[in-house]
Amino acid sequence: MCGIVGIIGEKEVAPLLIEGLKRLEYRGYDSAGIATLSNGHIGRRRAEGKLVNLEERVKKEPISGTIGIGHTRWATHGLPNENNAHPHATNKVAVVHNGIIENYAEIKAELEQHQVRFETETDTEVISQLATHYIEQGMDPRQAANATFNRLTGAYAVVMIFAGEHDLMIGARQGTPLAVGYGDGEMFLASDSYALAPLTQKICFLEDGDRVTVTRKGASIYVNDNDAVTRPVRITAQSGATTGKGEYAHFMLKEIYEQPSVISDTLNSFINPATGEVSLPEGVLEALEEAPRLTIIACGTAFYACMVAKYWFERVAGKACEIDVASEFRYREAPLPEKGVAIFVSQSGETLDTLEALRYCRRSGQTILSIVNTIESTIERESDLVLHTLAGPEIGVASTKAFTTQLTTLACMALALAMKTGKLKDEQENRTIDALRSLPAKAAEILNHDEAIQAIAKQVCKARDMLYLGRGGLYPIALEGALKLKEISYIHAEGYAAGEMKHGPIALIDENVPVVIVAPSNDPLFEKTASNLQETVARGGKVMLFSDEAGIEKMKDHATWTVSLGTVHTYVSPILYAIPVQLLAYHVAVVKGTDVDQPRNLAKSVTVE
Repeated sequence: MCGIVGIIGEKEVAPLLIEGLKRLEYRGYDSAGIATLSNGHIGRRRAEGKLVNLEERVKKEPISGTIGIGHTRWATHGLPNENNAHPHATNKVAVVHNGIIENYAEIKAELEQHQVRFETETDTEVISQLATHYIEQGMDPRQAANATFNRLTGAYAVVMIFAGEHDLMIGARQGTPLAVGYGDGEMFLASDSYALAPLTQKICFLEDGDRVTVTRKGASIYVNDNDAVTRPVRITAQSGATTGKGEYAHFMLKEIYEQPSVISDTLNSFINPATGEVSLPEGVLEALEEAPRLTIIACGTAFYACMVAKYWFERVAGKACEIDVASEFRYREAPLPEKGVAIFVSQSGETLDTLEALRYCRRSGQTILSIVNTIESTIERESDLVLHTLAGPEIGVASTKAFTTQLTTLACMALALAMKTGKLKDEQENRTIDALRSLPAKAAEILNHDEAIQAIAKQVCKARDMLYLGRGGLYPIALEGALKLKEISYIHAEGYAAGEMKHGPIALIDENVPVVIVAPSNDPLFEKTASNLQETVARGGKVMLFSDEAGIEKMKDHATWTVSLGTVHTYVSPILYAIPVQLLAYHVAVVKGTDVDQPRNLAKSVTVE
């Protein structure tokens, strides 16, 4: 989850390193640092907290050099303070690292027997200390780096620079992404191509087990420490343009308001705007139709998109679906069917749990279909079939537009399959297509309720606990609403299938626990959800109801707060009802004064297990 950037060239690298880290800060913002070589000596500047703190440090204490490495950290081992911040350095080597060194304790114990003193609480320090130990034994930097990599177990991306070596940078990838950028008399290493987009468009992606020796003239890639290999160099499609907040106070609010546009873009990639014809990339529909079962896997918010998709694929397309969180799936050693399709959903395309689940499914003979937002990701490169959500860069850590475009993509997939297999009558097909095509306009209408939701947020922001309830395809939206509130406001919240409230959560209900219910009146289960609402009110609970005019008319005497969202087709209601729960979480967080875009302890791209 940490961000890495390395540069070797002719210009002063400190400003370039910091600019690269700004594009990687979504990966972690517990601390940041850079290291450069000047007159053969390693210099470092590090700072706890956000990248702006490092910027200020470098302004006050400039650092020079034309070769350097930078890092923005999401803490795994050791507190998020300056002492534990990367780069880790001795007088001979500086190291930045993303991932976890699983055998660090063993290596540390060995080095301590050689009188090596450790200064940090991190697993990463064993890399710099071990490489230094090998250099002191007479190895040159290349030999020392390879000997060090040979000892490491775990998932990692590592970049090293060495004292006295102004034309050498060495990196390695094992389970965690690392890209090589090619320039004119300058070379780059980074966690992903997005960090390098302003510097170069020529990118090479390392594969697991690759090690790379970089000089100003180019890069030499090896499998392990001796077998030279060639990896394709491509022209990246990443934009070098920076993304700003514009008139919005936070990226999250900007991205919520971008949803009508990006949902439209995503829809238009699958539904012909002129004819209404639904189409998927070549091979996708055939694989879905032939599969005896779909296995859909993701983490976090993307997993809730998978939960909604299960309702669509099973109820509308008649296709059996299994869903699971990626961090648990492969450890079950699940048996998978012949000709099965495994679908992976990820905004970043780099989530390590999801990637390892993908590899398990590939070993089990599944066709791999991925839905990703970030182009050129590892998950995309390791998939047989790929669908892109067209959300554009999502800077806010809490997913908003990425989630609704994931839902939009999955909705189009399920509908296309239902149409292909004849599960829907013509009239049903037409109504569902029309409902999908109306999504951008309906989403824009929901945003008109922003002020009303903001007013409610001011009344519930002091709650310590909240519950979210929904049924059917709205149950995952209740889970997502609770997750959003937890992520950015730090209020404890839980989402439940409304019918499960009586099996335990009802014990929590009192006047201090607001209950959010998402329930359009045309949902077949609305009356049952209405009964759950009344059960809540009977126990003194205060209910916030997101529904349509008819639903609110029925329940207005029981709900404390209501927001009417207009009438929507049941097929698309999960997509649209995601928006008000996003707005509620946002406004509660703003009132509480939390860091909306970079909430504590979180990172956008999770590349550790």
